[in-house]
Amino acid sequence: MKRRGRGIACMWYPIGFTVAANPSAATVKVNEDGTATLLTGTVETGQGSLTVLGQIAAEALGIATEDVHVVSADTDTTPMDTGAIASRTTYVTGNAVRLAAENACAILFEVAAPMLGVRADQLEARDRKIQVKGFPQRHLPIGHVAHHAQVVKGQPPIGSASWNPPTVAMDPETGQGKPFNTYVYATQIAEVDVDDETGEVEVVRIAAAHDCGTAINPMLVEGQIQGGIAMGIGFALQEEILFDAAGRQLNPNLTNYIVPTSLDMPEIEVDIVENYDPTGPFGAKGVGEPTSVPTAAAIANAIYDAVGVRVTALPATAEKVLAAIKEKRARQQNKPQSLPL
Repeated sequence: MKRRGRGIACMWYPIGFTVAANPSAATVKVNEDGTATLLTGTVETGQGSLTVLGQIAAEALGIATEDVHVVSADTDTTPMDTGAIASRTTYVTGNAVRLAAENACAILFEVAAPMLGVRADQLEARDRKIQVKGFPQRHLPIGHVAHHAQVVKGQPPIGSASWNPPTVAMDPETGQGKPFNTYVYATQIAEVDVDDETGEVEVVRIAAAHDCGTAINPMLVEGQIQGGIAMGIGFALQEEILFDAAGRQLNPNLTNYIVPTSLDMPEIEVDIVENYDPTGPFGAKGVGEPTSVPTAAAIANAIYDAVGVRVTALPATAEKVLAAIKEKRARQQNKPQSLPL
């Protein structure tokens, strides 16, 4: 008989780290055609980081994302980046990109100010234009200003910057300190069906609410959450490395190391909780690794709600769940019956 259960799990997760230096650097060049080139050492592994970094540069320059050409991960030409680790790219590298773009924009303002008859601090960059704040009718195309800066003023609009979260060493005596500069939070609720005759678990639905600071690209955030949940389902129910008595791995390939497929995915409801962080680029923090943290715990709690057993060694395979159910039934059968009063 299939029994349905629901489980909830909450988590907090650090973004980047501060116990050691954790810098990123970026260079932004505004071209004479109004486009921009961004150089960053960060690595794109499918999470959409380069799209987000391009969006950050575009926002700071007042141009469209498609106007930004991103050059990444070439250590011969791009500035240093600590790495795509600790869910830090949007937060740390994004800050470096924002500062670099603002530095390039400051050169454009200095060049455009006499051309528009105002001070540099009276200008803003919007809609591919350098315009007077409060008087958008007075403007110049960014490409025109960049060309003037290059060939007339001799000030190519190139900005470089780095950003490092404040490094705070841990106290060697107490081990206390501030190892991370910011945190994200999440709650996931899992709904499962458990067959109490076979131990098979089917995840029916997961609702996930995640704080990521400002969601610079909500579609990518939702995709990250869905991908993290897929990994969490594998961790909870399927993925296990098996060894024989001699220590040889029995399942060294994807034929018998089982991972979730699209057919294993439940209905997923995503709620992005925006929580502006003043230390992040345009208020952003991150959403990478945290997305898979609460999934297994929520599923384990849902299994308990359905059949009343705790599986404490993942994955919660059908064999383990059924063994726990049988053990529970045996305990109930051997429990002394109370005498009637």
